[in-house]
Amino acid sequence: MTASYETIGTRLDGNVLSATFNAPPINLIGPQVVRDLVGLLEELSHPASARVVVFDSADPDFFFPHVDLTEVPEYTAEAAKAGGPGDASLGMLFRKLSQIPAVTIAKLRGRARGAGSEFLLACDMRFASRENAVLGQPEVGIGAPPGAGAIQHLTRLMGRGRALEAVLTSADFDAELAERYGWINRAVPDAELDEFVAGMAARMGGFPRDALIAAKTAINAISLSTPADVRGDAALFQQLVRGEAMQRRTAELFEQGLQTRGRTELDLGDALGELKAVD
Repeated sequence: MTASYETIGTRLDGNVLSATFNAPPINLIGPQVVRDLVGLLEELSHPASARVVVFDSADPDFFFPHVDLTEVPEYTAEAAKAGGPGDASLGMLFRKLSQIPAVTIAKLRGRARGAGSEFLLACDMRFASRENAVLGQPEVGIGAPPGAGAIQHLTRLMGRGRALEAVLTSADFDAELAERYGWINRAVPDAELDEFVAGMAARMGGFPRDALIAAKTAINAISLSTPADVRGDAALFQQLVRGEAMQRRTAELFEQGLQTRGRTELDLGDALGELKAVD
């Protein structure tokens, strides 16, 4: 690795790269995180880059809680730099993550909701702390459908009924339920998570690169959504995120402490259920 990033700390150990997100105060996905992710994915696209990448968070409470709702145009503009103006969306940026010539593992502690969950879904594998991981897709409860890959990934992973449950209820899922539904690969006891993921990453990092990437590419061809599907989801999200219902419910959440380290963000699934019902 030759570049340094403001919000991503990197450490290379043999063929395994550790990439740790650190964007205080609560790791919101904003312009700088997206800018750094675009740069990191560009580096990882080169044949001589790490064979395995492990993503985690420096914040024990928040992996990625969601996007920064005050900077949607700004982070969207940064995402466009990965593919051009026609692909100005997190969904297409995350699809690029799914396609890089490296095996990607998400190691989850804390909360990954909205685009944070969608980032994890774009990784090849997801392992979560049994005691300290929460996943959710809160978008519908706020006023828009998920727009960065959740609909595509969750339907393929969970099946129609469970995907509808996850998306339409906007509820929080703990690691055990997420594992049962297929949202993550495994829920691992927190005390064992680091060693478990490190061992798996080192094992794959010792395998031939060509075999790893050929197998990943073949599985992607079967399971990954098409660019047209991703663009369609992004367009619908970008349309409804500007709507009156979304603006009204977002404003109410901000009054309750959204995007600050407090009860609303820690228990967002509950907070959404307590908002005034929409007529």
